[in-house]
Amino acid sequence: MHTGPFNGKIAIVTGGASGIGRALGEELCRSGARVVLADLNAELLSRTGEELRAAGHQVDTAALDVRDFEAVKRLIEETAREHGRIDYLFNNAGIAVAGEARDISLDDWRSVIDTSLYGVVHGVVAAYPIMVKQGSGHIVNTASLAGLIPAAGEVSYCAAKYGIVGLSHTLRAEGADLGVRVSVICPGFIETPIFHTSKVVRLDFEKLLAEIPKTMPADQCAREILRGVERNQATIVVTAFAKVLWRLYRYAPWLLSLFNKRMVKKMRQARIGD
Repeated sequence: MHTGPFNGKIAIVTGGASGIGRALGEELCRSGARVVLADLNAELLSRTGEELRAAGHQVDTAALDVRDFEAVKRLIEETAREHGRIDYLFNNAGIAVAGEARDISLDDWRSVIDTSLYGVVHGVVAAYPIMVKQGSGHIVNTASLAGLIPAAGEVSYCAAKYGIVGLSHTLRAEGADLGVRVSVICPGFIETPIFHTSKVVRLDFEKLLAEIPKTMPADQCAREILRGVERNQATIVVTAFAKVLWRLYRYAPWLLSLFNKRMVKKMRQARIGD
């Protein structure tokens, strides 16, 4: 028998076919939640849904492009209508483009901002009024460590993730006395497909991956996230390394600048062409 804060709750998770999104869906299911997984990759999403249902979990799936506001709005409204409410919305879908700012095209910028930032905005615009009306709900937005500190080689990703952090903190302040909670997730390096599916511009990405600290499995990350959500934490920073870098940037930014100089040097060494 399930117990705990997620038992019987209705949760939507975007980017739910793989990585952190899938791991969140699984952990929510294990806690007794009814989960709607949404993802652009319909084939992978279907397999994920089948696997979770075969394990006895309550899972619905919906092919979704978070760049399409009307589609996001439709999914959220239909879920609320079917179940009478929405308890949790995990705005998790996102993409990245790796490369120096001088090499990133306007199309690269738009693809990252439209998915990673506007995908969150679309979820908020659709779900927040519903949660305000019902007097309850929790919006959980996935940002990144790159939304708290500068990250060389990820300029458009940082722009999107910094935006998500600011959006989340402001919405949290507005929603508090209306019964709506808001948290922002800022994971460090997590074992997800994004390392291998992201577009890379003029960089030897394998060289850069060798510089990345040991990553955390997605299922462990999901458990830490849900503990933070349960405690209604404003900012949920995941991995010890990420917490150290965040604190350095807050209290000794000059030390972090040394780390960034090292990363820029490594990035230039991995640069392809001139």
